[in-house]
Parts: sequence; C-alpha cells; structure tokens
Amino acid sequence: MKAAYLSMFGKEDYKPFGDDEVELFRAVPGLKLKIAGKSLPTEKFAIRKSRRYLSPNPVSLPIPALEMMYIWNGYAVIGKQPALTDGILKIITKAEEMLEKGPENEYSGDDECLVKLLKGLCLKYLGRVQEAEENFRNIMANEKKIKYDHYLIPNALLELALLLMEQGRNEEAIRLLESAKQNYKNYSMESRTHFRIQAATLQAKSSLEDGNRSMVSSVSL
Repeated sequence: MKAAYLSMFGKEDYKPFGDDEVELFRAVPGLKLKIAGKSLPTEKFAIRKSRRYLSPNPVSLPIPALEMMYIWNGYAVIGKQPALTDGILKIITKAEEMLEKGPENEYSGDDECLVKLLKGLCLKYLGRVQEAEENFRNIMANEKKIKYDHYLIPNALLELALLLMEQGRNEEAIRLLESAKQNYKNYSMESRTHFRIQAATLQAKSSLEDGNRSMVSSVSL
C-alpha cells in the first residue's frame, strides 16, 4: 500500500516516506506468503498489478490506492459521506484527464476502463445515476481494449446491475448478472465477484417475485 500511495504523488510533490515506489512495487512478488499451501487472493492481485513495474521503463498505475479500495469494498463505506466521495471523484477525474493527455501504451485500455469503473461508483453514490450508468456501459463497449485487468468487465456488469436494481429495473439487472457469471472466468478476485453476483441475483429475483405478487393482488382486488 505504501507503493500505491507514493505512486499517486506528482513528480513535484514531496513524498513523505522516503521510498521509491518503483523499487517497492518490484519487491512485491517476493513478499508472497502461502497459507495452507495457497496464496491469498489479494496478494495475487497485488502481484499482478506490480508486474508492470518489472520493465526497465515501467508504466505507472493511475490510481492504485483507489483501486485497492474497490477490492476491499471501500466505496460502499465512503459513499455514505458525500464530501469524501466528491473528493475522490476529483482525484479520479484528474487521473482520467492525465490518461487522455498522455501517450498511449499497452496498458491504456485497462487504465481507462479502471478509471471509468471507479468514476461510475462515485457518481452513483453522489446520486448522478445517468452519468454513472454511462461510465459502466463505456467499459462494456471497450472490452476488447482490455489486455490484463480482465476483472473489470464482470465487475462493471455487476455494478451496472446494482445501479439498475436501485431503479427497479430488475429484469435487465438479472440479465447482466447472468452474463457476468457465465461469460467471464479466471480473472482476479473471481470468488469475491461471484459472491457479490450471487447475492445481487437473489435480491433482484426476490424483488421481481414480490412485484409479481403485488400485481396479482391488485388484479384480484
């Protein structure tokens, strides 16, 4: 996490820890631990993200600390505080602008979609529903540009489905959730995403059934 925070400082900013983020990221693969013969999913995720720093000319991650916050479901907590959410949105928007102005590289598609995912979440919690939906759908439209962070697509489908459920669009949400579950495999943090997909699917189907029962009752009356 120290490397993640350091990488978000600008070149002219004072870096408080006195460490070099590139060297810290390069050390990440060697820190892997196994419990009962298995590595933790979050460790695997961090190692995958650190690989781009192994190059002689590494391409920095755009907003790694905010990406890890998503992995830890932090936006659901931060989203309850509009001022904090708005502050994070400004950081994400700045990162988006830097990506647009910067040179294209092999990670550009992944980074742009990551920014859209996190931006969509902030917009959702700020009540800017239409803008949030547009950001999530933008990721789906640019799926073929993603080379490494394949977890972004099923999670974008999941977040869009949750957004639609809040609007009562449960049938559409269920279709998205089924697509996320059936069409994407072997990506980072897959078990975590599947757990959330299953919970959302049950909730959406329950809401549909409740709605149908209400309609039957209305007709009977």
